Amino acid sequence: MNEEQLVEAARRGSSESFNQLAGRYREGLFRFLLLRCGSRADAEDALQDTLVNAYCYLGSYDSRWRFSTWLYRIAIRNVRRPTMRASTSVDELVDASPDALQQCIEQSERENLWLVARRILSQDAYAAMWLRYTEDLPLADIALALDRSQAWTKVALLRARRRLSAEFRDDK
Repeated sequence: MNEEQLVEAARRGSSESFNQLAGRYREGLFRFLLLRCGSRADAEDALQDTLVNAYCYLGSYDSRWRFSTWLYRIAIRNVRRPTMRASTSVDELVDASPDALQQCIEQSERENLWLVARRILSQDAYAAMWLRYTEDLPLADIALALDRSQAWTKVALLRARRRLSAEFRDDK
């Protein structure tokens, strides 16, 4: 079934259809929430709250927009305050293979970018950047998720990229 069919089936009461929809977005939502929450447990709680709210309010979903946009909008509203995420412990890396260590380094560099972004950008600008560059949402969907205009979203993304670029130039 495609997304539209799954949404309609879920609206008619099919929990299996909703589970399939949730499964499609669970990982991306969790990554998004993990960087916005204080801990893995907080991100898991926020994810659970998001999915429960989505299920409860499925009737309010407007099919003119992507289902993922609607879910991210709920997730953004569920996160009360952004904080730094806990880092991987050294003990987890002791017996890692060279490939695993390289992957860890690459992941750490990506996370550092997002941690710097979280520190220097506003909540909405950070969310816009994440939705665009990590979740690959189109501009219209980002604007809808953030309850902003498309013009605001374009400007926020441009300013956020410039601010991050300046931040990393200053670090060298």
